Amino acid sequence: MSIQSKARREAKKRKATKERNVARANTLAIEPHAELRNPQGDLLAGIVRQAGVWVLGMDGRIAGSSDSAAEVLAMIKQAAALHEAQGNSVRLVYSDELRDTAVIEAAAQGLTLEQFEQQMAEQMKANKPEPAPDVN
Repeated sequence: MSIQSKARREAKKRKATKERNVARANTLAIEPHAELRNPQGDLLAGIVRQAGVWVLGMDGRIAGSSDSAAEVLAMIKQAAALHEAQGNSVRLVYSDELRDTAVIEAAAQGLTLEQFEQQMAEQMKANKPEPAPDVN
C-alpha cells in the first residue's frame, strides 16, 4: 500500500466528517415548549417550534400546526382537561416563551388568554361531529 493511498483515505474521511457537520448545522432546530405527561411519565402530547411554526404532537403523531402559539396552547390545555375529565391525572408543563407569546396574541384580539382558550373550546365543541346513531 502506498503512502499516497493512505493520504487519500484520510482526506476522504475528513471530507465526509466535514459534510456531516455541515449537514447537521443546516438542519432546522426543533425547540420543545410544552409537554403533557401522565403520572407514569409517559408523554401524551407536546408542543415544539420549528422554523417559526408551532407544532402539536399527540400519541406520537403530529396532530396539527399553527403560526399561533395561543391556538396550540389552548389545544394542549383542552387535551389536558379531557384527560382530567376522564379521571386520568396529567401534568402539563410549558415554557414561558410559549405562554408569553400566547398572551400577546390573545391581547392583540382584545382577549385575555383565558378568554381566548374559552373561545377556542367553544369553537371546538361547535365543530365537533355528531356521534353516529347506534344501529342494532
